[in-house]
Amino acid sequence: MSFTIPQDITDYLAELDAFIEAEIKPLEQADDNIRFFDHRREHARTDWDNNGLPREEWEALLGEMRRRADAAGHYRFALPEEFGGKNGSHLAMACIREHLAAKGLGLHNDLQNESSIVGNLVQPLMVRDFGTDQQRQEFIPAMLEGRMLWTFGLTEEHHGSDATWMDTKAVPQTRDGVDGWLINGNKMWTTGSHIATHCMVFARHGGKDGDARGIGCFLVPYDTPGVEIGEYLWTFNMPTDHPKVKFTDVWIPGDAVLGDLDMGLACAQHFVHENRIRQAASSLGAAQYCIDQSVAYARERTPFGKPLAANQAIQFPLVELHSEAAMLRALIHQTAAAMDTMPKTEVAKRLSDRISMCNYRANRLCCDAADRAMQVHGGIGYSRHKPFEHIYRHHRRYRITEGSEEIQMRKVAGHMFGFIGKAG
Repeated sequence: MSFTIPQDITDYLAELDAFIEAEIKPLEQADDNIRFFDHRREHARTDWDNNGLPREEWEALLGEMRRRADAAGHYRFALPEEFGGKNGSHLAMACIREHLAAKGLGLHNDLQNESSIVGNLVQPLMVRDFGTDQQRQEFIPAMLEGRMLWTFGLTEEHHGSDATWMDTKAVPQTRDGVDGWLINGNKMWTTGSHIATHCMVFARHGGKDGDARGIGCFLVPYDTPGVEIGEYLWTFNMPTDHPKVKFTDVWIPGDAVLGDLDMGLACAQHFVHENRIRQAASSLGAAQYCIDQSVAYARERTPFGKPLAANQAIQFPLVELHSEAAMLRALIHQTAAAMDTMPKTEVAKRLSDRISMCNYRANRLCCDAADRAMQVHGGIGYSRHKPFEHIYRHHRRYRITEGSEEIQMRKVAGHMFGFIGKAG
């Protein structure tokens, strides 16, 4: 069966390219903004004396990029028309993420901050699908205008992939005649806490450890008494905006809950398949960039009087990577297209194993391709004058986030061996 990318998607990629050349590239080159993307990038982005947080100038530049993309009608592409979007399909988003990452580092698509001219805007959709009428009216416009930003408080200091086990607890408490919840516990990797307005705090209020039921998604404003932002965890790829957060006798009103009080983890899982396929596409695009750059360099470099590309020790590893990229591209595109034909519940039942295959293999491929690019380029490849070390350091985290490789391989094995759904 042949599979061809629809013409409207390829046309839109060309439209995005034109927008980048007309609006984003000039902004990237203005006022020495290129310092955020050349060999100075990590220092330019990182405020080392302020907990390693992103510098204000860096975040302001990203904000201006998003503003221009939104004004041009690209930023909300994946959202429904009711939110100013273009009803972008899963296949279109996969193609876009791959295409933008394949361009290399640039203001058009900086995955270190998950920033792109085409946004991956999941929170408005979460509110649409899980929120009350009042929450939809209050929250969605504020999110789209940038006045409201939520962080994601699921992982804890002693609990990661085991999401149904957590130390954070919520108990009912009435204050001044208002029913509410008293929350105590901790969260880690609450990305964006330095600028966020609220934290989605997943806390157990019923059931027992290991139960999916009894965990709620509580919306806690950061300015609530008892919320303490702690240590910002410095990472492989800086800057960091990933702190620990402690909740000590934090009280919120009873209506500050998103979705079913007993099934809050449904909110956490709401966009997992979309995020995984898009992340896979981004890793594939970055991997192809590393491969293409290595091939070009090997053809130009002439040690010992002949092109580096003449050596099979250079050719064969790149052939392996290029072949895997081609196979992954077919799987990612076909899987994303299949996602467009069924509702979320069916995606979870029928495609979650294929999505996991795409994700963990693409993330690993990107790291392998970046590592090989450094090797092919030699010393200059290892230096920050080439982007490969940055790509490696960023995409290495993808092998842990959105479900670690091992978690996703277990998902695939569950389908293969009949522990989940039907075998085969």
